[in-house]
Amino acid sequence: MSANAASTTTGSPSGSGFRIPKVPFWAQIILGLVLGALLGWLARGQDIGWLKETLSQIGGIFVRLLKLAVAPLVFFAILVSITNLRKVNNAARLAGRTLLWFLITSLIAVGIGLTIGLLTNPGAGTGLTPKDGELPAKEGSWIDFLTGIVPTDVITPFTELNVLQIVFLAAVAGIAALALGEKAKPILTLSEAVLELLQKALWWVIRLAPLGTVGLIGYAVSSYGWNLISKYATFTADVYIGCALVLFGVYPLLLATVAKVNPVHFFRGAWPAIQLAFVSRSSVGTMPVTQRVTERLGVPKEYASFAVPFGATTKMDGCAAIYPALAAIFIAEIFDVQLGIQDYLLIAFVSVVGSAATAGLTGATVMLTLTLSTLGLPLEGVGLLMAIDPIIDMARTATNVAGQALVPVIVAAREKILDHDAYTSAKSSPLDVEPEAPVADRVPATA
Repeated sequence: MSANAASTTTGSPSGSGFRIPKVPFWAQIILGLVLGALLGWLARGQDIGWLKETLSQIGGIFVRLLKLAVAPLVFFAILVSITNLRKVNNAARLAGRTLLWFLITSLIAVGIGLTIGLLTNPGAGTGLTPKDGELPAKEGSWIDFLTGIVPTDVITPFTELNVLQIVFLAAVAGIAALALGEKAKPILTLSEAVLELLQKALWWVIRLAPLGTVGLIGYAVSSYGWNLISKYATFTADVYIGCALVLFGVYPLLLATVAKVNPVHFFRGAWPAIQLAFVSRSSVGTMPVTQRVTERLGVPKEYASFAVPFGATTKMDGCAAIYPALAAIFIAEIFDVQLGIQDYLLIAFVSVVGSAATAGLTGATVMLTLTLSTLGLPLEGVGLLMAIDPIIDMARTATNVAGQALVPVIVAAREKILDHDAYTSAKSSPLDVEPEAPVADRVPATA
């Protein structure tokens, strides 16, 4: 009797009947990818207009929900992360090392992009001509980039979603709060509460990612099909190969040699953020998940809360390094422009210094126009790549987010503040459990 009772308590409930097994979040994403591709193929093959429109609306609503929280999320995340640095020893050193590794990994990524482009000639044999291009709706220039950092007022950056200006405002507010000290405590408490509220709301949106995947992938397949992709086959393959080399070649090598940790544990812990980035195509939208997986990989929360938001708005190995390098070579070949060694050095410079122009939002058009204008290449070339952009943006964003989690792990390991036990045990997906307790409940009151 007692044995049976114990068995009933610890095992599955007796007489409860059939129970639907819980599907892991990563499996839901995969199912969404497959279902979306099938529905998109059906809508295109059978010319089902209502199905294509439905897929478009589902994917569009998911992206809009993600973008809805971008402006306040970036502002309060940067503000809180800067003020949290006061709780970390050698905060200036950590910030400097973080920026240094952002630059190093970006330089490596752009080098890989240039090498692949020179070896494969992605613009050759496409059948595309300069007449197929068109001027982009948005352009980027160094003047706009430098002068555009400082907003003319405090409202416009939020209404127009100018993330770079929002980062500037948040940084100024955070530094001012540090200077005020105890007087700023009520503002910091409110900011932490608002940040937790935004992350909680965004978490509900993230749970809709499998449904959003169906719409986004389905609409892409139904709109572009395989005929369009075939014209850009070499370029598309180059982007994916370049991202794969960085993601599964460079990053593991850095983890093994610089951080001296097992790369397998990193990918096991960071995979939920990488897969969500692949689907959502938004580094900022993925930021709460990126920060959680980074903390679960053993990076101290106070440092992760600075490094991840900082990286989500400036660290873009896919969008700002691999992609513009390949795109510049592709466009130069279409327009029959010869690039020299000085041009390749300029591409590397723009990619490393100008990556903040991408601002963590869907797409990398501003960064590409900044690169082309610096090289003197026709901006009409941007129009040649707009059609294929949703396909390649998935790989770019996944690489971005992986790098945003990688650098804090490397810096924490080098500074000997990485929790190696947490790193090696980071297994479960953070999307399968509820978010942790609010900041106020986890951070000690004493500095």
